[in-house]
Amino acid sequence: MRKAQTFNEIMLDRCLHPDPLWSTLADKLAVRNYVKSTIGEKHLVPLIAVPDAFTQQVFDALPASFVMKANHGCAFVKVVRDKSDVSFEQLKQLADEWLATDFYLASRERHYRSIKPRIYFEQLLLDRTGNIPADYKMHIFTREQGDPIVLTGVISDRFGSPRHDFYDTDWKRMDIVLGDYPCSTVPAERLPNWDEVIRVATRLTEELGYVRVDLYVFDDEIFFGELTFTPGAGVAPILPERYDYEWGQLINAMPPPLARRSEGMSPGK
Repeated sequence: MRKAQTFNEIMLDRCLHPDPLWSTLADKLAVRNYVKSTIGEKHLVPLIAVPDAFTQQVFDALPASFVMKANHGCAFVKVVRDKSDVSFEQLKQLADEWLATDFYLASRERHYRSIKPRIYFEQLLLDRTGNIPADYKMHIFTREQGDPIVLTGVISDRFGSPRHDFYDTDWKRMDIVLGDYPCSTVPAERLPNWDEVIRVATRLTEELGYVRVDLYVFDDEIFFGELTFTPGAGVAPILPERYDYEWGQLINAMPPPLARRSEGMSPGK
């Protein structure tokens, strides 16, 4: 059988043949143990509640602002800036829809099948200007020799007019278009703590093989978002098309992962 060559081919193969460890690390609650043991608890978004059931009492105890999420897939996110603008019934209906969703059926990423769905609530992150910070989606390609290659998609104004821009390891904007969001008219300035952002991201992935690390970076703070092992589920259009092949070659040239089976990473923890 021909070895997968392009990024999307490799992601499709990963969807069908996942490492069992990915089910733990793709679980947005279970992965917190790994993050805490690897880069420290200070990089975790503070949890407000992880209820066994979402009830009126849980809703009443929530603060004035928060984010409601589910742990077993992507796009299960509801930002609540002012609790007085929503009702328990509205959020309960949404939570029930999420919990009833088998994310594996949506994308055929097999490592999601064994994740038990949970609803949880996090602190709403806002920068000094009161805006939701950008989402840094960092594709980490380790090498046998030399520093990792880091290609970062920055999604800004995600809940308004989203833009998606790509930067290389040295924060030079690239001509990549990935997904449906348009690029910004001008590149963003290099983050003052960019070197630390790269250090944190690569520390999380150094023994896992290829993985995309999502971080929130603002006001010199760095918060963990998630680990994604099959971005786009193998069907994401990458333009120009040459990057689909180039990214695939970067993955094929990577050293084999040495996934750590420590207590914080063991399935079921």
